Amino acid sequence: MINAFCLAAKRGVDVRLITPGIPDKKVIYRLTRSYYGTLAVCGVRIYEWTPGFCHAKMCVADDVMATCGTINLDYRSLYHHFENGCFMAGCEAVKDIRDDFIKTFGECREVTENYCNSSGKRLKLGQMVLRTIAELL
Repeated sequence: MINAFCLAAKRGVDVRLITPGIPDKKVIYRLTRSYYGTLAVCGVRIYEWTPGFCHAKMCVADDVMATCGTINLDYRSLYHHFENGCFMAGCEAVKDIRDDFIKTFGECREVTENYCNSSGKRLKLGQMVLRTIAELL
């Protein structure tokens, strides 16, 4: 997924991710943030939803297509669990989801710049360790 997001951003696609601003599980929160630097350098814009924990799994593409469902963008969810989502194209619900995204961006803080040049060795070591056990979490 990281490769797909980076390639899209490098092609000029406006790729934006919204993650929780307040964690429900601190280890998962740190693991999620461990990918910010790689994504940010590629041009992906990353936002954290400040009011709390955001659990929505939605996507909008070109204001024409959208998805909404339970699928997390991780190995377990995509390959092992029977999670699902609804794909919509050319219907009113797509515009509603887009409008919800626009409203949600107003409640977020963009964190992209913070991770473009982050380089703490201790932080990077911790992130590497977390990534080795990511599939188990």
